[in-house]
Amino acid sequence: MPLTPPSRALTGPRRRSLLATAAGTALLAGCSDGSDSESTGGSPSAAERARARAARESRGLVERYDAVLAAHPALAERLEPLRAEVVRHAEAFGEARQASGRAPETSPPASPSVSPPAAVPGNEKDALAELAAAERSLADRRTRALLDVPGELARLLASVAAAGAAHAFLLTERAK
Repeated sequence: MPLTPPSRALTGPRRRSLLATAAGTALLAGCSDGSDSESTGGSPSAAERARARAARESRGLVERYDAVLAAHPALAERLEPLRAEVVRHAEAFGEARQASGRAPETSPPASPSVSPPAAVPGNEKDALAELAAAERSLADRRTRALLDVPGELARLLASVAAAGAAHAFLLTERAK
């Protein structure tokens, strides 16, 4: 006995597919209210505060690099590329920079957790270890902050945290 085709031809998506797609779209639309950059009541949003904090912390890290470079000019070839990356991180978080890539002289103070040390260790190895510890600590804080910020900022923080962890590795690699 030959198989007979259904009485009506199936063209286009089925009703279940449409309902599932509509429900999925509604769920995805409800996941983000677009408040990444909005502020409420005149005060900055949590995302804006997190972005400003990340910019300040990156600026503070640039200042640490500058202090180590001033104390140990022989490390310039090794540190300048990493420092340039940290400058780009600050810029990515919204930090304004001069054309030279150096922080403006009138910039507000960095957060205490990444402020430059009063004195850079006289030994290059110790200075690099201190800089690596600062990079690692900042990468760890940024990784922990991922849960508290919205999507795009979380992706940026994750990327910069990964770069900071790589910097810490590169700073300690030759010490072994």
